[in-house]
Amino acid sequence: MNEKFARLRRLRQSEGMRALVAETAVRTDKLIYPIFVRYGENVKEEIESMPGVYRYSVDRLGEIADEVLAAGIGGVLLFGIPERKDSCGSGAWDEDGVVPRAVRFLKEYCAKRGKNLLIIADICLCEYTSHGHCGMLEGGEVDNDKSLPLHAKAALAAARAGADIVAPSSMMDGVVAAIRAALDGAGYANTPILGYSAKFASAFYGPFRDAADSSPQSGDRKGYQMDFRNGREALRELAADEAEGADMLMVKPGLAYLDVLSAARKNTLLPLAVYNVSGEYSMVKAAAAAGMLDERRIVTEILTAFFRAGADIVITYHALDFAKWSRGE
Repeated sequence: MNEKFARLRRLRQSEGMRALVAETAVRTDKLIYPIFVRYGENVKEEIESMPGVYRYSVDRLGEIADEVLAAGIGGVLLFGIPERKDSCGSGAWDEDGVVPRAVRFLKEYCAKRGKNLLIIADICLCEYTSHGHCGMLEGGEVDNDKSLPLHAKAALAAARAGADIVAPSSMMDGVVAAIRAALDGAGYANTPILGYSAKFASAFYGPFRDAADSSPQSGDRKGYQMDFRNGREALRELAADEAEGADMLMVKPGLAYLDVLSAARKNTLLPLAVYNVSGEYSMVKAAAAAGMLDERRIVTEILTAFFRAGADIVITYHALDFAKWSRGE
């Protein structure tokens, strides 16, 4: 038979053959698990809109740290929920605020056990402001330049507490440069910055805002987060963060932005993260609970897609589940 077509199926004949030629693999040490830390004591409360995800008080963080370390997950990303909020978000840079205390607790807890947990501190004001916006409000609008030193102070508080990486998420113009200058000037030149470089104004954030109590009290965040219709603009944002001194870049959300992630990979040599956000997580959980899909298979496919599109790091609430499945549990 004189065949005039390629037999591509030859390399799909068995699981062993498919594994041998697989181009992409998901590694648990490339996953980051987000943790919500709240005020109070002896608190572990499930977030209603995010099944299996909890808010922890600082004194209960050892429980989740043990799980993350045992799973071999690459690190954690901390979000703080303070007891009190004010117009400027001063809790974000309080040295005794919830995130600095959480960082110190986790570092000490892990060190006593001969372990090291990589900690990323999210740097933003929205969880700490009474109005829920990511910067200072002036005349009902977020004042970009007045907000920059506040983010810098928050990053310094996290770095002094021992955070390994700071991650500004507000989408303020110039925030990476402001934080880099503050860190360098205070002796933290070796603290890396993970920029939330291309963060879109997205409906996928709904459950997170419930979890972190960070919804805007008026208006929305479309004046500073990106328009989801724009792809080329995302590349400008990524390039700007890189030029300002970011050590790693991020695309957020993930699933609806694989085109942006792929384009970002082609345009930078920096490590590239993607955030598999709360709404993406909760949709999978809801569909799985309704028996509409196989959770393990769909999560594996989603995570693989992120890495195939070019991500080096995936921030995901699925990290613990994926690690469990990888161990055959």
